[in-house]
Amino acid sequence: MREGLRREEFGRRLGCSASTVASFEQGRRIPLPRTIDRADEVLRADGLLTVWKEQVERAQYPAFFQGMAALEKEAVELLAYDTLVVNGLLQTEEYMRALLTMRRPPLKQDTIEQRVAARLVRQDILNREPAPLLSFVMDESVLRRGYGGPDVHRGQLDHFPVIGQRRNVELQVMPLSCVESAGVDGPFTVVIRHDGKQFVYAETQGTSALETDAARTALTSSRYGIIRSQALTPRESMAFVEGLLGSL
Repeated sequence: MREGLRREEFGRRLGCSASTVASFEQGRRIPLPRTIDRADEVLRADGLLTVWKEQVERAQYPAFFQGMAALEKEAVELLAYDTLVVNGLLQTEEYMRALLTMRRPPLKQDTIEQRVAARLVRQDILNREPAPLLSFVMDESVLRRGYGGPDVHRGQLDHFPVIGQRRNVELQVMPLSCVESAGVDGPFTVVIRHDGKQFVYAETQGTSALETDAARTALTSSRYGIIRSQALTPRESMAFVEGLLGSL
């Protein structure tokens, strides 16, 4: 240690345990950006550690998601349609951990904790200023799946009204009773950057595709508009979630 600190003392100043510091040193865990900033202060590194913060932050994510994680930081508008699981930007920590624990082949526990931490950092987009416009449409089946058990399920449903109260966030449900849906091709996310450029991200089975062609992204954005019109309104959607909570 540059300051001659033992792991225990260094960890105490960072707000973590000595074993976590050892995991950072051995590359088994990746520190959060705020941890890197604090470490730079504690070690009086004069910005030497923070220079690497962006690269370290990218390393928190699976390789197939790193490009999308970077785009989220630049988004002025994000439109997401989800049919399998709750969107990562809306997940509770318990729901995240349940999903990651179900992966096959199983992920190492350190990897699970690293990805949970990274996903929580992504949710900073909800509090960013100026606030981006965020729209989420979820298939009803996503809300009915009890991943993680009754407590995790209820906690996730309880979380939606809290998020839905934000003025820059709209949550909608695509009911199973809907006889027509423009989203039959599956989930996707549209990201609109400050310069007006649009990107479409789609993910399946540990792989992803990031579409940048202007004509195709415009069509997908239009498709999302149709999906929104077919779904329940935000007010109706929150009433639907409350009804589900009442039935648990």
